[in-house]
Amino acid sequence: MASETLPVALDAMGGDHAPLEIVAGAVLAVRELGVPVVLVGQPRVLYEALSAHDATGEVPIVRAEETLAMDEGALASLRRPRSSIAVACHLLRRGDAAAVVSAGSTAGVVATGKLRLRAQHGVLRPAIAVALPTLPHPTILVDAGANADVKPEMLVQFAHLGAAYVESALDVKTPRVGLLTIGAEPEKGNKLAKRAHELLQASPGLDFSGNIEGHDLLTGKVDVIVTDGFTGNIALKTMEGSVRYAFGQLRDTVAESRVAKLGGLLQRSRMRELYRRLDPEAHGGAVLLGLNGTVVIAHGSSQARGIASACELAARLAAGKIVTRVGDRVGAIPRSHRLWG
Repeated sequence: MASETLPVALDAMGGDHAPLEIVAGAVLAVRELGVPVVLVGQPRVLYEALSAHDATGEVPIVRAEETLAMDEGALASLRRPRSSIAVACHLLRRGDAAAVVSAGSTAGVVATGKLRLRAQHGVLRPAIAVALPTLPHPTILVDAGANADVKPEMLVQFAHLGAAYVESALDVKTPRVGLLTIGAEPEKGNKLAKRAHELLQASPGLDFSGNIEGHDLLTGKVDVIVTDGFTGNIALKTMEGSVRYAFGQLRDTVAESRVAKLGGLLQRSRMRELYRRLDPEAHGGAVLLGLNGTVVIAHGSSQARGIASACELAARLAAGKIVTRVGDRVGAIPRSHRLWG
């Protein structure tokens, strides 16, 4: 990445392990991934953290004295207009940053992003996109929690948001889109799913593959999975919990006997690769699509490696002009498929 590239504005005060792990992640992003980063937060604390890595000359700091706590919701974005995430969004809006990354409260980041950056023209609701660890490349789930109550037309937009993500980040030319519901047949599901199926099937510019079910989340049958934020968030957390449970059971099984331990040692490299692929931090976190700027929400528990991955993802999406791609796709949706059409 060229030295003149705009930096990623990293909210240094958001996250369970802020600011130390956030600063460590910024240093990793700069040194190992070549991603320029500017830290936003309390200067004295951040300078001390950077000094521990001998990186005070590598990562600049922008002052922000206020912080959104991890347990604060959407209203906190109004109460704290000078929070670190708000200042980071301001840097992006005025053209001093390429993207924003935060491991802070999801509700706070979403609300602040909407308030400071505004939704792109024609976007009904910005949505959260999350990469699922499928092969040969990740599958994008939209929406993963930003919008609990939606209309069918919004799901059509989510499909286009997800398709733009896949085109920009994964270089897939014609993303396949699937609708998450309770059966593969077009008539399966509630009123929302049935009407959304009709609109998705008729939407130009979408390669709609039809309905998919919960057991298809990790099969790679489609490139984009569309659903409402309520269902998507439950599906995502259920999947993450199942992966943790499975690895825990596998670890206990390997420790049960000497023979099992020997087998585990022989398969150690493959096990590590599988764990790395299924680790949510390896994919950089969620992306808030539909805003006038690129915003990546890292996991709240992210360590340094996860923060660095989030910065790399944000820089890649910004370089791929994700905002422009979203605008082009939303603008091409027929008026008959829009709520105001």
